[in-house]
Amino acid sequence: MRPAVKLVLDTCVLYPTVMREVLLGAAKAGHFQPLWSERILEEWARAAVKLGPTGEAQARSEIALVKASWPKAIVQSSPGLEARLWLPDAGDIHVLAAAVAGSADGIVTVNRQDFPRHILAEEDLQRFDPDGLLHGFWVEDPAGMAAVGKSVLAEANRLSGDTWQMRPLLKKARLPRLAKALE
Repeated sequence: MRPAVKLVLDTCVLYPTVMREVLLGAAKAGHFQPLWSERILEEWARAAVKLGPTGEAQARSEIALVKASWPKAIVQSSPGLEARLWLPDAGDIHVLAAAVAGSADGIVTVNRQDFPRHILAEEDLQRFDPDGLLHGFWVEDPAGMAAVGKSVLAEANRLSGDTWQMRPLLKKARLPRLAKALE
């Protein structure tokens, strides 16, 4: 059995619910070990304020569940580590620091411009876009990823009260390659 790839999940892939649920479903299926920092989780909670008066409270309860499901996923970096790192957006250095401190293999993000590959390579890290990563997991394990997709679709339908179809749901979640594969 191969050792699990360790990937830091940036806030931008944790905050959209469907994307997060598919990624964490893939992690539960054994495709990778998720990592994050307290600061990444706090950014998720603060971003959820946009949803309205209950958004942050809902996010904090979801964060508590995620932390309970993956108690070893929290990584801490030191101020010294963050001080030696550089990224085009200084506000993202903490994500890179979490990846280095957690001995991660990469960072999953939709913010390509904020995590240049050549800078990540200096720390022996890769950048993964969630759709490409998840599509790759589907290529390796079509039945397992189909089960993840079905579970996420069922939960989306239950929570929304709507009747979503797989492809529109995943396309809306910015996962078009996976959507096409699971259709």
